[in-house]
Amino acid sequence: QVQLVESGGDLVQPGGSLRLSCAASGSIFSIYVMAWYRQAPGEQRELVASITSVGIANYSDSVKGRFTISRDKANTVYLQMNSLRPEDTAVYYCSGVIRRIIDPGPSTYWGQGTQVTVSS
Repeated sequence: QVQLVESGGDLVQPGGSLRLSCAASGSIFSIYVMAWYRQAPGEQRELVASITSVGIANYSDSVKGRFTISRDKANTVYLQMNSLRPEDTAVYYCSGVIRRIIDPGPSTYWGQGTQVTVSS
């Protein structure tokens, strides 16, 4: 079993910053890609940022220059969010393409989500 647990969501004023964390645990053999998605009420889930096992990061145009994704060797991925805007308000989900020890290939796993609200 693989678990992704997010933390760090909060209410913050426009222009403020937050750092989200996502810890992957379980019978992990290898993590290929970790990513953050978000879903605002009434909208589809969208990719915010992703990072590969060798540290190559990609961002959506809406967050480029404001958000930074990173990962450490302890299977945790972070999303540093600066200059937050009201339109960044959403539930943020962590996702991982992960191969378990017992599996021949990877599968995609999801966390439960953490709420980020940007409002004055």
